[in-house]
Amino acid sequence: MKTLLQMEELEQGLLMQPWAWLQLSENSLLAKAYITQQGYALLVSDLQQVWHEQVDTSVVSQRAKELNKRLTAPPAAFLCRLDELLRPLLKDTACPGKATFSCDHVAETLILRVRSELSGLPFYWNFHCTLATPSLVTQHLIRPLMGMSLALQCQVRELATLLRMKDLEIQDYQESGALLSRDRLKTEPFEEKSFLEQFMVEPETWPLGKEVCIQDSSLLHCRREGRIPALSKSHETTRGMQCW
Repeated sequence: MKTLLQMEELEQGLLMQPWAWLQLSENSLLAKAYITQQGYALLVSDLQQVWHEQVDTSVVSQRAKELNKRLTAPPAAFLCRLDELLRPLLKDTACPGKATFSCDHVAETLILRVRSELSGLPFYWNFHCTLATPSLVTQHLIRPLMGMSLALQCQVRELATLLRMKDLEIQDYQESGALLSRDRLKTEPFEEKSFLEQFMVEPETWPLGKEVCIQDSSLLHCRREGRIPALSKSHETTRGMQCW
């Protein structure tokens, strides 16, 4: 029962993590991880396939013995070290101490290899990620993306309504005899149809950034010079273990 609860905690913790770019020398992967004193959960994708690994302390202890015969430490110490190494990498910040990451594909398994040090001795770790189940892909990718898409569409409709109201407001000023003091502030009336057509085409050309926060958040940037400021809304929730 205790192990089951720990696995559920890892599942829920992983779900709350944002996706981030894992920059490796061979290639770049999207990844998210959640590490506690009871184990870890890792999700990795190359945008074509998704791999997953979730282990408890018993697996950590056994794998640590196989890979680090000179190191003797409790599973929590290995997990803490993995968190110290992986967290900065996913946040695109400097990693404390020297660490090397690489990955290999073995059949349908992705192996993420880590080389570092622990207590002055070499420390090695291999994440063995197997293909994620359809339910995991739906939970971590498809459902959040659909939610973001719906939220974005709602924001676009609200923005279009606001711009139409602004046009009516400007028209009322003009009919009352108001004149612009600076010609550069003059704008054309908002054309909702052409805007929406352009909005649907442009995302295909957007480059992927270093961090993708796919959760319950959305991002919208749209501006008409001299009319309204850029709108930006984002939300990132992060959780993880506290190392002592």
